[in-house]
Amino acid sequence: MENRGRKKRRLQRTKSNREWCSSSLDANTIFALMLAAICNSNEPYSESVIKRCLNSLHLSLIPNSQNAAFGLHQTLPIPILSLLPILLNSKCDEIVSRSTEIAGAASIFSFEMNEQIALDGEIVKGLILAVGASNKMVSVAACNAVLDLSTTSIGRERLLEFSALEHLMFKYLQVPESSKRLVSICSLDKGGNICLRIGVKEDDLVVLLLNAAITLINTYDIDQLENMPRKLSEAFSVYLKELWVKVHNQMLLRNTVKFGQDEHFNLSSIRTNNLAESIFRLSINAGHLTTPFPFEVVKKSIFGTRESSFENFILNHWEVSPLLVRSLSKGLNEQDDVFSSFIQYLNLKKTVSSFVLPLLQGLVSCLPIDSDELNILNFLKTVRNELGCLIIYGQDIRVLRTMGHLKEEVHFFQESSEPCIKAPHFLYIDDILKCEDAYNKGYTIALRGMEFRFESIAAIADGLASLFGQPSVGVNLYLTPPDSQGLARHYDDHCVFVCQLFGTKQWTIVSQPIVSLPRLYEPLDSLHSSKIGNSMAGRTQFLLREGDILYIPRGFPHEACTVAESGGPDETTGFSLHLTLAIEVEPPFEWEGFAHVALHCWNQSSKSIHYTSVDPLSEILSVMSVNLLHIAIRLIGDSDPTFRKACLVAAITLPSDSKCWLGLNQRTIFIYIIDKICSESGFLEALRVVEVAIQKNEDPFQRLRWLQLLNWEAEMIEEHGGDFPSVGFEKLSSLFNQHRDKAEVAFMNVKSKFCCEVAFEDVIDSYGMVFVGRDRPCCIQHDEICHESPKVATPKGQPVLWQRLSSIRYSSSKKAVTGWVYFHLIVCFVCHYVIQYVS
Repeated sequence: MENRGRKKRRLQRTKSNREWCSSSLDANTIFALMLAAICNSNEPYSESVIKRCLNSLHLSLIPNSQNAAFGLHQTLPIPILSLLPILLNSKCDEIVSRSTEIAGAASIFSFEMNEQIALDGEIVKGLILAVGASNKMVSVAACNAVLDLSTTSIGRERLLEFSALEHLMFKYLQVPESSKRLVSICSLDKGGNICLRIGVKEDDLVVLLLNAAITLINTYDIDQLENMPRKLSEAFSVYLKELWVKVHNQMLLRNTVKFGQDEHFNLSSIRTNNLAESIFRLSINAGHLTTPFPFEVVKKSIFGTRESSFENFILNHWEVSPLLVRSLSKGLNEQDDVFSSFIQYLNLKKTVSSFVLPLLQGLVSCLPIDSDELNILNFLKTVRNELGCLIIYGQDIRVLRTMGHLKEEVHFFQESSEPCIKAPHFLYIDDILKCEDAYNKGYTIALRGMEFRFESIAAIADGLASLFGQPSVGVNLYLTPPDSQGLARHYDDHCVFVCQLFGTKQWTIVSQPIVSLPRLYEPLDSLHSSKIGNSMAGRTQFLLREGDILYIPRGFPHEACTVAESGGPDETTGFSLHLTLAIEVEPPFEWEGFAHVALHCWNQSSKSIHYTSVDPLSEILSVMSVNLLHIAIRLIGDSDPTFRKACLVAAITLPSDSKCWLGLNQRTIFIYIIDKICSESGFLEALRVVEVAIQKNEDPFQRLRWLQLLNWEAEMIEEHGGDFPSVGFEKLSSLFNQHRDKAEVAFMNVKSKFCCEVAFEDVIDSYGMVFVGRDRPCCIQHDEICHESPKVATPKGQPVLWQRLSSIRYSSSKKAVTGWVYFHLIVCFVCHYVIQYVS
């Protein structure tokens, strides 16, 4: 987009050349004149002729410039295009500048002209080299031309092919620091929507370089980002982060300039979200890795040094009953205490506000990602207009307390917690300052996604995820003032380790869980205090002191409050600060998910045997029976508690020797699962699910879309050997109903063979593919301060997943299936610099 300065220069030049241009004849004449001048470059008149010809050509490309009066075509003929590479390499800065302006103007005149310019490699290279010119006029014109050329996909591809981004970044790094400091945010009202764009006072070159560089950065794919020169991208990224600090603080303070208010303000087309996206994309190439704590260290910090302690936990407490582990930190070396780094960080702060307020000021929010989104860059394109916004109440942070005899939750920002409020409540500086006031009034500050904010917590989360064979672990922080209760009694759909860092807290857990383990993404029943009763019968109380860890299985109702500890130093009620490490079991990592993988694995290995019937109907019924058996397994999973339990086959503690205690435990459960499928999988019940889904115009396999990580689409009803056409779900139901007896026989035959032939060892490798495909790498730099995931109402009941796989999840929200390896870097790198600045 052209800025106002560029438009003004164009208008001035247009006016001064209008008289000379009006005497021009046509493009052929201009070509002949320029060619003659180029061939006679030593003649004194040659530069003057070329300049006038270029002015005439440039005017012909400007809309509403009475082009017809000049007898010129409104496109550049190929002969004239052929002269541009020579002109772009002229020793005369004015000729180079005007030539780049012509190339830019032609690029935005029409798609065809843009394509012609882009496909001429010599022109593209000439424009890119002109960006690095020592003459500012030439560099500005070249930046404008690059922006014009980048308005089409082919233009961007060609610019990237000839390393335009590297030249732009290098040129920006050469700009004096004084020219980069006067940064402001401009607010534009576009149809009632306020758009925040970045601008720089005085120096338009800085704006153009940033504009062009960010435009191309946000076009790069993963391979291109990884192939960029590492040192150059890191150096440029430093400047973007410093710019983000200024931009973020102006957003936080609502310190914006209205468009047109400052005539010395050079406005770019860079929005705040564009800058945030660029920082994220460059972070992919940064090469910083977070090293998780070894799972043995995590295990020692939580369960102690004896192997029997962890074995006892898995066999007797995991997803069965609570367990309190008293402080082990005194018996551990500092390097074996995974919480010591974070605790030391907090010890540096004298008061609650001294670390909470700077933390909140530096955070940005993020958006949920759909469960079936496997390409994080595609997701960025979808939500790029909302990236980098301030933290949102209810999504990133809650400030609440439980009050009254009914023990109901009350939010400090009451208007933001109402379900009918659709507009997000961004926390500006005044709201953040109110959080301290809320804390002093008894409100708990609940901050989500600590594993995205502190490197040490990220290392704990990744280590704990490895220990339990789950893709990831989410971490929340709760700061509760004296004599107060934050959340009301509730139960979670994920298992939790409560890690008491400071102070004490009294926990009450109802001993008997609900009938079946709650699943992620399923709605949680509201637990009102009266439903459980006020009696202490059936409850267990735990007083957590500093260093204690409490395990709470999913489905167990619980509540907690700060209390005065009898016999304590002063027997007064103190504050509490604790972390919750949430191990959330995504559908693929339940035993039902393992059963689906087992069926897929068996089907792939046995296709050549079972699908060779000479009877086309029998073959297609067999193929469809496999898919119907997936539905039958899903039905069993809805009712059988064991199918809902977490599968620990991918646990890093599971050695190759399957005779170990954990291996034997998992094998025993697998045998139970297969026996259950064999005895309870019903043809009619599964077929009925398909029929109901068809009537509702729904996909009966929607819940199983994650199987595409195993190329499950090849298992669906497709052409087999080119003999059979694809069969839709409607035809499936019709086909089975027409041949009910044969279909049921085929189903029972497939089920019987599967249950008899499937082997535990054969499934493990395929299960590992799901595990890797769902992205649980232990490799990303969290820099000290990172990001969080939200709790929002799910549109139209569709699942929403947070950016990191299984990372953080709350009631109606869901998390990212994949791509977290890249996505959370935006907050890792952005927030780190903001926190440093505000601290």
